[in-house]
Amino acid sequence: MQIVLATHNKDKIKEIKNLLDDLPVEIKTFEDFPEMPDVEETGTTLEENALLKSNAINEYTGLVALADDTGLEVDALGGKPGVYSARYAGPGCSYEDNCNKMLDELKGISTERRGAAFRTVIAITWSKGETETVEGRADGIITSSKQGESGFGYDPIFYYPPLGKTFAEMTLDEKNKVSHRGLALLKAKELIRSHLERNS
Repeated sequence: MQIVLATHNKDKIKEIKNLLDDLPVEIKTFEDFPEMPDVEETGTTLEENALLKSNAINEYTGLVALADDTGLEVDALGGKPGVYSARYAGPGCSYEDNCNKMLDELKGISTERRGAAFRTVIAITWSKGETETVEGRADGIITSSKQGESGFGYDPIFYYPPLGKTFAEMTLDEKNKVSHRGLALLKAKELIRSHLERNS
C-alpha cells in the first residue's frame, strides 16, 4: 500500500515516517508530487481541517492520504490558539514568532494557570467517501522561557511533567512515545494495520 502524507511540513513528515517505518507501506510525500496543492485550512475544528486535507490529497493523488491537524490549547488563554496554532502570530509567521507571542501573552501568569494541552487529529482517506479519524492528546505546562533545541513549533515552551522536560529537550523517539502526534499516530497505525489485514 502507498500512503501519501498530506503536508508540506518537513518536520511533521520526519516524525510521521519515524513512527510508521515498520509498516509494510510505502510513504509518499509532496516530493513525489511536486504540484501537490497546499490545502487551505478553513475548518473550525482540528477534525474538519484534517479531513479537508486528507480528502483533497486523496482526490489529487488517487492514493490513501493521511493528514493531521494540531492545536495547542492554553488554559489562561481560554483554550486559544487551538485550531489557529500554526498561524497564531499572523500569516507567514515562524515557529519562533509563535513561541514569542505566547510567552508575551503569558507574562506574569502563574504556573498554576499555564496548563496546556496539545491535541492532534489524524484523518485517513482510504478512498472517496471512506475516511477515519483518531485523536491524541498530551497535557503539559507552558514555560516562561524556551528550553531545548530539538523538535519544532511550540516544543521549546511545552513542558511535559511526567518526563520533567520540554518536548524540545527530548529525542525524537522519546517525544513520539508521549506526544499528541505520536499517540494519534499509534492509533492511526492500528487502523492501517487492520486495513492491510482486511485487504490482504
